[in-house]
Amino acid sequence: MWQEEDNKLKKSFEFKDFVEAFAFMTKVALVAEKMNHHPWWSNVYNKVNIELNTHDAGNIVTDKDRKLAKAIDALY
Repeated sequence: MWQEEDNKLKKSFEFKDFVEAFAFMTKVALVAEKMNHHPWWSNVYNKVNIELNTHDAGNIVTDKDRKLAKAIDALY
């Protein structure tokens, strides 16, 4: 479940291994590029942490973030 804190939507994802985690990130990258809304994320082995907020709106959570979060969930 996405958590809203510090003006960001945050969620961690866990996978079987690094290859699955990286494949997920690749899918997210394609969706984010299409939406022109890019996440802050980090990856270590099988874990991907994602944070979303909208820079253009003053670094707060907006509908853009919620739409991208929903799209990311659909890929998981």
